[in-house]
Amino acid sequence: MYAYIKGKIVEKSNNYVIIENNGIGYRIFMSATAIDKIQEENEDIKIYTYYQVREDNISLYGFLQKEELRMFELLLSVSGVGAKSAIAMLSSILPSEFAMAIIQNDTSKLTKIQGVGAKTAARIVLELKDKLKTEEAISKADESIQKAIKNDEEIEEAIQALQILGYNKKEIEKAFEKLELAGLSTQDIIKKALALLGR
Repeated sequence: MYAYIKGKIVEKSNNYVIIENNGIGYRIFMSATAIDKIQEENEDIKIYTYYQVREDNISLYGFLQKEELRMFELLLSVSGVGAKSAIAMLSSILPSEFAMAIIQNDTSKLTKIQGVGAKTAARIVLELKDKLKTEEAISKADESIQKAIKNDEEIEEAIQALQILGYNKKEIEKAFEKLELAGLSTQDIIKKALALLGR
């Protein structure tokens, strides 16, 4: 329903902010990490939103970056993971690290998150791997990207991670054209690409 809301932060709490837009105050639940990044009240800000409607509750969840929203939506698609758990996970792991954990079947990275046990971590990896394959989010790169990467494993993993975070192959290719990729680790490639893609 709402893609994003722009307005002034009029209140900050430990798990939500209130943003005022045209005389209406929206209570938006956010991760502790995102709230910490908001410098001060009365700051103009753009927050990407997820509108959740349940029988007994209607809530808005907010994100400073699109990849955070994508990670949240992916987590909600996992059986047994609710909105509060997903927000808590966003406070403990970066979206890029989360995407890498899924690609590499690294459940140990997920179990470091408070409240995520071995079974939940395994379920997250299994269900999201299957979901992403179904959606073809993890797919072969365009021929032009393939030529550029020359079977470089780090870059291929970075492409997959960026696709998990919601970016398409054309967007990734455009960002990669502006980067010097030789010798960079997968995490560094993702960080540099996200800096361009997030603009």
